[in-house]
Amino acid sequence: MKIAADIVGHQAPAVEQRVDKRWLMAYSAGLGETQYPHPLFPVCYEWPATHALRVSSGLEALNARLVHAQHDMTVHRAPREGDVLGIAAQVVAAMRRKPGAYVVFRMTARDATGALVTITDFGVLYRGVPLEGGERRIVPVEDPPPPDNLQPIGSIGVAATAAHVYTECARIWNPIHTDPDYARQAGLPGIILHGTATLARSVSKALHAFKADARSVRRIQCRFSGMVLMPNTLDVAAAFSKNHISFETRKADGEVVVSRGRIELDG
Repeated sequence: MKIAADIVGHQAPAVEQRVDKRWLMAYSAGLGETQYPHPLFPVCYEWPATHALRVSSGLEALNARLVHAQHDMTVHRAPREGDVLGIAAQVVAAMRRKPGAYVVFRMTARDATGALVTITDFGVLYRGVPLEGGERRIVPVEDPPPPDNLQPIGSIGVAATAAHVYTECARIWNPIHTDPDYARQAGLPGIILHGTATLARSVSKALHAFKADARSVRRIQCRFSGMVLMPNTLDVAAAFSKNHISFETRKADGEVVVSRGRIELDG
């Protein structure tokens, strides 16, 4: 199993997604939130586009090796009820990492008028899969800046059923999050919580802690540094600046699961 660097530049046909109120509400409710849309809702309509890209590029055969490693989402405007979005997906980078090949998918969502809604660089690590042909990238791939002066802001309880609830509410289906047999065959200790679920809960905790309006979020970045088995308890530390919040999320044993978290706000 190998990934060729010439996969960079490959594009999949745009996928159309209709945003309805039920989906917006369900995503927030699955995170324990009553307000919607949640700032991380775009991961829901981006998922089919990532699937289409993996299928058309031949990467779907390596899906059991895939782990979400990094996330960088820019919000031009929040998605809303009634939106019909076209999401274009492209492989924009392939690099070597010690655990395997690191590949970046870029999802660009536009509304029916062609206006930008969100752009996300979705970084994935293919564990144990080598990259051949040298590293390539066609856009700059930014690393989230390291945070400083973080202070504890609270804990997040993760129920044993959290991944199943998130799967159905987000409409994101990957069996490593819900099927114990599949997860073990993929080399995992058991089903793990979606990285975007951990990130979304961390973002909620940080916004609530500093009384920041979710509608003011313009960018979210992070690295995923560890896996979350369920049930679990996560501790979030954060710091507020005039236009951004830095944060980090750890398990009770101190292992970092979300590092270099950053929420950029209006102003």
